[in-house]
Amino acid sequence: MNAPVSDVREAVRDKYAAIARGDEPGCGSDATSCCGDADTEAATNMIGEAYETVDGYVADADLELGCGVPTDHAGLEAGQTVVDLGSGAGLDAFVARRVVGASGRVIGVDFVPEMVEKARANAQKLGVGNVAFVEGAIEDLPLGEQTADVVLSNCVLNLVPDKERAFAEMYRVLRPGGHFCVSDIVTDGALPDAVRRSAELYAGCVAGAIDEAEYLGQLERTGFIDVAVPARRRIDLPEEALPAALSDADRAVLNETSIWSVTVRGTRPDE
Repeated sequence: MNAPVSDVREAVRDKYAAIARGDEPGCGSDATSCCGDADTEAATNMIGEAYETVDGYVADADLELGCGVPTDHAGLEAGQTVVDLGSGAGLDAFVARRVVGASGRVIGVDFVPEMVEKARANAQKLGVGNVAFVEGAIEDLPLGEQTADVVLSNCVLNLVPDKERAFAEMYRVLRPGGHFCVSDIVTDGALPDAVRRSAELYAGCVAGAIDEAEYLGQLERTGFIDVAVPARRRIDLPEEALPAALSDADRAVLNETSIWSVTVRGTRPDE
């Protein structure tokens, strides 16, 4: 049993709005873990790779919310149109815009108004014209069909309760022959119900994670082909991030369930 969808949306919106305002730190902070409670003091920086070395990196857009570097595996090219789902303050969007250049464009979509506002402010400071940020839900993207050559996302799809709908929207906005490259959290095994029922852990990128085989299978059932995982790294969940009321039996199940950051690619077939 998962946490109620309304509770999940509210928890996610509140958490990421607070991060955008600077009221709450992101994943790599000494004060929190993306895998857990905002008050957790165990640091779990899931990115591992240093964004600072990536061309197009913008420090003001780095809220330490990612779990990978999807642009490294996205095969971006000049002139492409890129859609970044859950774009936050613009970190991956600004990296992508450097690659697609003036002949391309990047559209960032986020359902947290404070994040959209922050990303637009960053774009204005940079004085860039080929990137735009819009407010909208991933399950109902405010974009036309076949808009994008590439869809990106970084540690966001696990936050979406209806992943089947999110994947269908990814497919809809991609042009035939276009592809996605997303970094996300998955599991190897089922999470205990007590973890899945935690809206707080859902907002922290854990409770909404599904088994990797199911994740990849959903993508393939959506219609994507050549689905592959070019990068992965294991995530250790700190004890402090677990619900205090978690039973010993559930803790034992959780200890046997591996949690992974993966980067996944797939293609919408040509028509």
